[in-house]
Amino acid sequence: MIHSSEPSLATICVLLVDSTPLTGQLIADALRKDRGLLAIADAAADSALVIAKTLKPDIAIVSEQLQGKPGSGFDLLRDLRVAVPSIRAVMLFDVLNRDSVVEAFRSGARGVFCRQDPLKMLTRCVHKVHEGQLWVSGPELQFLLETLAHAPATRLVDTQGMGLLSNREQDVVRWLAEGHTNSEIGRLMNISDNTVKNYLFRIFNKIGVSSRVELLLYAASQKAGGDLMKFEPPPSKGDARF
Repeated sequence: MIHSSEPSLATICVLLVDSTPLTGQLIADALRKDRGLLAIADAAADSALVIAKTLKPDIAIVSEQLQGKPGSGFDLLRDLRVAVPSIRAVMLFDVLNRDSVVEAFRSGARGVFCRQDPLKMLTRCVHKVHEGQLWVSGPELQFLLETLAHAPATRLVDTQGMGLLSNREQDVVRWLAEGHTNSEIGRLMNISDNTVKNYLFRIFNKIGVSSRVELLLYAASQKAGGDLMKFEPPPSKGDARF
């Protein structure tokens, strides 16, 4: 069901695909309290894809469980990325755990949100993700880093399987994935901190990411052997976060 409010005032279009129509409408109503958001609620994966292709929303909030099927939200998230490449997605969970958080980001999510968190924080999450930032708290980020630490991917490739990085750049990613700071990477590679930052800046530009976290998520998606995570190019050189 589609329900909109004063679209002339809205600047961010949000497609909400929740586990049930009732909960979807409740969350959509909460989002509409922000007059900068146009919230559209739908509880069926097929119709959500049609709506997404037609309206091309800026943000999609997708429940991990749809119509009683755990994990079905991951499939919809991947389909949405194909249907509307520009869409930025947030995965909605009943409970967060390591495997589900990692799978969400591997499927293309830009943020994860737990129903146990205050609903007013979801509005902030939408704005931050729309601005190009990631929405992930300390515990969830730790899940991702631990996953990479066990088996970090260091040879990043494009969709044709061609290597994107030089050998030295791959070394930087490897040390980064193992949790080392810039200073520690510099000592391990016998280079200065500034040189490490220069390497990271070139890597960010080649991959199309703007932070260390996004780079690690890209590496995680490649290690999974699934679809590559595709990020928007960095907003500007000054916005790259080291």
